[in-house]
Amino acid sequence: MKHINIVETGPRDGFQSVSCHMIPTETKLEIIGAIVDAGVKRIQCTSFVSPKAIPQMHDAAEVTRTLLEKYPDVSFFALVPNFRGAEAAVQAGLDSVSTVISLSASHNMNNVRRTHQQSFDELERILDAFPELKVEIDVATAFGCPFEGQMDVGRLVEFVGKLERIGVRDFNICDTIGVAYPVQVRQAFSELMEAFPEAHFSAHIHDTRNMGILNSYEAIRCGVDTVQTTLGGLGGCPFAPGATGNTATEDLVYLLDREGYETGIDQRALLRAAKLQVEKIPGNYSGHHILIQERPA
Repeated sequence: MKHINIVETGPRDGFQSVSCHMIPTETKLEIIGAIVDAGVKRIQCTSFVSPKAIPQMHDAAEVTRTLLEKYPDVSFFALVPNFRGAEAAVQAGLDSVSTVISLSASHNMNNVRRTHQQSFDELERILDAFPELKVEIDVATAFGCPFEGQMDVGRLVEFVGKLERIGVRDFNICDTIGVAYPVQVRQAFSELMEAFPEAHFSAHIHDTRNMGILNSYEAIRCGVDTVQTTLGGLGGCPFAPGATGNTATEDLVYLLDREGYETGIDQRALLRAAKLQVEKIPGNYSGHHILIQERPA
């Protein structure tokens, strides 16, 4: 059986979308603990971003230090929008981060307030200052943008090429607003993996049009071995109008288990974690992913 790495990003991508109330730090840690208990081995635990921009991430350092101490066998990483965020993540004890640069110049300016060149310069500054830090690039709006429309695959390949020349080897290809479709996903990952055989590509698909599972599976069939998801499908980009929830972790695990893939995740325990989260945190869940009771195995 082929092993697929499921990366849980809900504690960042999901929690940041909750605007109706502040999530207590203890609640975050309780839910992350339930995810760990289900067997998830890599988790994006927070974002080192200004609390003025994303208030839910105000406790990033506390969450990170607590998790690193409590779960030494789990790989935790955080999103960092800039050099200051990378510095804070390293100070909190992390050896792995992701940073985001949008394929769309318009979304990049809206999301991180930088031109592409400014983002490239900031990335080089991070790589130079922290040579031992693993840095993965989230290529946002890789398939479509709320401001510029559908993205061209050739443009995506050229963009990744620029980042690879800077020194990046790990890329997370993101359908930020959930507009991708299977043919587009197959073409994008096939061309990327052919053009950059030494690079590692993962997928992060939003579920705006209920195609998150389908498109994630298409990426896997192209050879992608790592997929990012969120518990319950919680999430949505706060800087991309119309972007709703993510691909639900428990639903993708259900599919992969039955298709003969190995994930190392206990489905029943994952459903218990999803139920706990729904009870503790009201938010922008992907409708049918809101789980009230466990499904039969």
